[in-house]
Amino acid sequence: MQLHSFFNSSTSYRVRIALGLKGLPYDYVPVNIRKLEHRAADYVARNPSANVPLLDDGRIALGQSLAIIDYLDAMHPEPRLIPADTVARARVLELSYAIACDMHPVNNLRILRYLQDVLGASDEQKNTWYRHWINEGMATVEALLARHGTGPYCFGAAPTLADCCLAPQIANAQRMGCDLAAYPLALRVYAHCAEQPAFRQAAPGAQPDSNP
Repeated sequence: MQLHSFFNSSTSYRVRIALGLKGLPYDYVPVNIRKLEHRAADYVARNPSANVPLLDDGRIALGQSLAIIDYLDAMHPEPRLIPADTVARARVLELSYAIACDMHPVNNLRILRYLQDVLGASDEQKNTWYRHWINEGMATVEALLARHGTGPYCFGAAPTLADCCLAPQIANAQRMGCDLAAYPLALRVYAHCAEQPAFRQAAPGAQPDSNP
């Protein structure tokens, strides 16, 4: 199994966590999105979204982190990351989508580059944009955890897709200097996750393409 990944990509980070939680070995194939390697023709031929991650297990080549994790759950169902129970599944997906569909897309590297390179935004304006959408999204996450969260993870004693999404998003927000003090429930979950082997091994600094 190959994972085409970039160390600081939160979407790649999600999949690395999922693979670690399931104990699945894989070959790490670095794709430097800062150098636009994800735009190379041979890579786009395999991954039409021209992004990371890309999982190739010899059976399927699949982009998009949520699709990859859903596939891993179907092929390797233990431990489950997307619950089978209808209500539990809905809660996990609700929080996961709040991060992966609402918060992350407006703050990823290609959007930030467009703001600066095409629209002429300054560093200050770019950072203001980033902080705004982090605060919008984290307020939602915090409210969902306050209503439905239990246990050391987002939803109980075992990690789910929600934790795979939350940990990378908080890590990126902290790297960008965001003040997250208003979200203590999310920070508590993140602190617990950060102590677990699968999360530590998936962290950006543990990847072979990370900055020295």
